Amino acid sequence: MWTQNRCRPAISWPFYYNINPRSRRSSLMAFKRFNDFKPFENKLWISSPTMHGDELTYMEEAYSTNWMSTVGKNINEIEGRIADITGVKYAVALSSGTAALHLATKLAGERIYGQAGSYKGALCAEKVMCSDLTFGASINPVAYEGGEAVFIDTEYDTWNMDPVALERAFQIYPSVKLVVLAHLYGTPGKIDELRKVCERHGALIVEDAAESLGARYLYKNTWKEAGSFGDYNCISFNGNKIITGSSGGMFLTDSKEDADKVRKWSTQSRERAPWYQHEEIGYNYRMSNVIAGVVRGQIPYLQNHIERKKAIYERYKDGLKNLPVRMNPYDEKRSMPNYWLSCMIVDEDAMCQQVRDDQKTVFIPESGKSCPSEILEAIDYINAEGRPIWKPMHAQPIYRAHAFVTVQGSGRGRSDAYIDVNEAHDVGMDIFNRGLCLPSDIKMTPEQQDVIIDVIKACFE
Repeated sequence: MWTQNRCRPAISWPFYYNINPRSRRSSLMAFKRFNDFKPFENKLWISSPTMHGDELTYMEEAYSTNWMSTVGKNINEIEGRIADITGVKYAVALSSGTAALHLATKLAGERIYGQAGSYKGALCAEKVMCSDLTFGASINPVAYEGGEAVFIDTEYDTWNMDPVALERAFQIYPSVKLVVLAHLYGTPGKIDELRKVCERHGALIVEDAAESLGARYLYKNTWKEAGSFGDYNCISFNGNKIITGSSGGMFLTDSKEDADKVRKWSTQSRERAPWYQHEEIGYNYRMSNVIAGVVRGQIPYLQNHIERKKAIYERYKDGLKNLPVRMNPYDEKRSMPNYWLSCMIVDEDAMCQQVRDDQKTVFIPESGKSCPSEILEAIDYINAEGRPIWKPMHAQPIYRAHAFVTVQGSGRGRSDAYIDVNEAHDVGMDIFNRGLCLPSDIKMTPEQQDVIIDVIKACFE
C-alpha cells in the first residue's frame, strides 16, 4: 500500500519551472530522490507515429504512377476502408481533421439556416453548444462560420460533455440548433444521453471523433463506431493519432449529397465547366494521394495499435493502483475506448500546492502529495514527454467572453457580494488542474513504462 515517507519534510520550499518543455530542467536536479533515475538516451514521446513499411510502398506507388495530386487510388482505397470500419456509407479524405470539422460545421449551418451570403458565415451570429474540455480545432470552425460557441461543462465519468449541463444550456438558450461534441483522448462520451437531449430540442450534432477512431459505444443494444453518431462526423490522421498520414482527416456521413458537397467545397468549389467557374466559396482542403498512401499503409494496423495502447493503459492502471491517483475513466459496460492517450488525475486531498500561469508554474513539494506540475517535471527529467490536460475552452483568452454552462446553470458571474450563492463547480477546470497526459507511445517498452511509473511513485514519497 502507498504510505507517506516520514523522512521527507511535510512542507518544502517552492520550486518553479517554465511550462515550455524545451525550457524545463530546473527544480528536479535538486531532488535527491531522483538521483537514481537515469534519463532515457532517446526521447520517449507522448504519442509519435509508428510506421510498418507498407506506408512507403503506397507512397512509392503514387510516385511511380505520377498520381501526386488530390486524386488517385490511395484516396479511393482509404475512403472505402474507413467508411467500412466506421460503419458509414461515405467518407471524404481531407487535408486535416480541422478541415473536416470546418466543412461539417458549414454543412450544418446551411442545413439549419440556409445558404449564407458570399461574405457571411453559415452560422452568422448564431449560438452553438460546444464541448468545453477539448482542443481548439473542435471549436474554431464555429468561429470560421461566424457563430458563437456556448461551452458545455464536462462530467467526471468520461471527461466528456455533460448531458445534464447540455440540457441546462438548452433551457437557457432554447433557440440553439447545433451541438459540437468531442470524444476526449479516445474515450466516447455518453452518446445515448447526449443524442436524446439533442433530439428533444431538434438540434443537429457535429461529432468530433478526431482522437477516437476505432473506439466503440453500445448504442440501442448495438456496438457502433465513434465517427458514426453525429449528423456530421470527423476523424483525424494527424501525426500523433492512433493511425496517421502525418497529416490528414476525413469527413464521414450517410448522406451522398453531403459527401458530394464536401468534395466540391474541398476542391475550391469548381463548377462543371471547361474553365474554372465558381458559384460558391471553396477551399483547398482535399487530401494528397501521397498522404493517403501513408494512411492506406496504416489502416491494417488500427486494431494492433489499439491493443498496444490498451496494454499501456492497463499497465499504468496496475502500476499506479496504490497511489492516490486515477486513470482517465470510461464506461466499461457501454464503451470501448481506443486508449489513444493514457491520462491520470490526482486525488483532491493528495494535491500539493501548485500555481500555474501561461508561462510558468510553482509547486510546493509535500510529503505524500504531488501535483501535475511536479509529475510533468519529473517525467521530463528522465527525457520523456507528458502534457497537461487540454485547457478548457471557456478559459482560453480568445473565448473568455463566451457563455459557459454547468449543471447549475451559467458558469459565469457566480460570485456575488450581496447574495449567498453556491459556488459553481467547474468540472473541466478541475480535471485540467489535477490531471495530466502520460507517455503513451506504442513503441515504449514495458521496462521504460516501469521507469515512468517508478518516477511517479517517487513524486508522492
